[in-house]
Amino acid sequence: MLKPRELHGKRLLGYSLGDLGLLLPRTFEGVFIFQFYVYTVNLNSLLVSIGFSAQLIIGAVSAIIFGVLVDNKKPGKYGKRRPFLLLGLPIWFITTILIWFPPNSPIDNSFYLPTASYFWIIYIIRAISHALIYTVYTSMLPEQSQTFKNREKLASFSSFFQISASIIALMLPLIVQSALPDPKMVKWWNPSGEIIQIFIPLIGMSFAIFGLIATILVFISVDESFYNNNPIVQSEKIKVMDALKRLSIPLKDRNYLKLIMAVFFITANARIVGLLVFPFQTYVMQFQAAQFFIYILFSTLSKFIWYFIWKRIRKKFNILKTFSACILFAVCGSFIDIFFLFGKLSFEFSLILYIVSWSSVLGSMYAFPLFSIPITASLVHDAANQSTGSSLDVKMSKISGSYYGLFNFSNTLGPAFASLFIGALLSGNNEENPIVIIISFLFIGVFYLLTFLFINRIKLSKTSYYSGRSQQ
Repeated sequence: MLKPRELHGKRLLGYSLGDLGLLLPRTFEGVFIFQFYVYTVNLNSLLVSIGFSAQLIIGAVSAIIFGVLVDNKKPGKYGKRRPFLLLGLPIWFITTILIWFPPNSPIDNSFYLPTASYFWIIYIIRAISHALIYTVYTSMLPEQSQTFKNREKLASFSSFFQISASIIALMLPLIVQSALPDPKMVKWWNPSGEIIQIFIPLIGMSFAIFGLIATILVFISVDESFYNNNPIVQSEKIKVMDALKRLSIPLKDRNYLKLIMAVFFITANARIVGLLVFPFQTYVMQFQAAQFFIYILFSTLSKFIWYFIWKRIRKKFNILKTFSACILFAVCGSFIDIFFLFGKLSFEFSLILYIVSWSSVLGSMYAFPLFSIPITASLVHDAANQSTGSSLDVKMSKISGSYYGLFNFSNTLGPAFASLFIGALLSGNNEENPIVIIISFLFIGVFYLLTFLFINRIKLSKTSYYSGRSQQ
């Protein structure tokens, strides 16, 4: 490798748009599909949580398998990883649309198995196809962007697009929510429910179309022609079982495992926030009509303001210490909601607590890619450097999929755990219980505290770009 590869201009934008395209429908599902199936379709929250957890666990296992198989793929005319983007895209696109068109559960039967089965099957198929596309997409990064400056730039783009996805994915359903005659009566047989079943599927379809276009742009933007110049990569072909054994490489990397555990709790918290957005506004804050836009206003401001703050701090200080400070800030912000348990508060005071608490959590949560992307790429880069053998390109091609497959496994297993956990807490009459909803939110602080402990224990190698760096 004569010169490290970097992504710039249209290629950088095209690759980064993959985050927006793939996360927009996923974020929309994360914040509204529980609301849609439980409060409108009338499916019991426990059945929805089982579906959530099943598809996430299967998706997590699929991410590991796909990561290893893609590493083992012999490069062809269109490259090594690129063809897999288009392989899973049609199934992902169709199931992303179908998930919003389920049969309704009867009025007197929220345990209606045809609806549950439809939800489980479609969601699991979608999870498998998403695991393929997203594992391929993320595992490309260490090969496409091979300088730390460029990876930090890519991380900034990714974080910016993730924030944008969260805002857009929330804004449209909140517009629908604010237009409902009665936000608390949204079952499919109510007038408000009928409105939701018209507009929410339309939003889901539009996000799926955008994701389709964005993934195609990623395919066009990525250049894997460097494989053609490496005869070792071209000729190497090992058995699938031998390729699966490569999973032992990231599993033996203690620092990477600490990062994986941190990712588990961070993504679990992201799911908890998504599941509680609408119940918290409706049953704790008791918002009506235009009041639902309060969340859009302060969440948008807090995400972008803290994005620029943490981005600036990251440039001046050690990246791991800054990451730890970011997580600790979220711990403090989440525990502010404990004041909601101290009896009835005035609306004004409740609103201040709500804005401060949720702004702190959201500001830290959406800064996560600023740190995780360069740190993960750095660990993969270090692991490739430490192994013996041929060129860096060859060594990276052997382990990148395994590392990112395990990363996406944790990235998916966290939300699976959170979905089952919150689904059990909010089952039955607890769906509308403000005390239970508040307690559910407080668990975010507990999980972020565990995240802080894991991040604090990561030690990068002495040769790492970030090791011991206090300033740039």
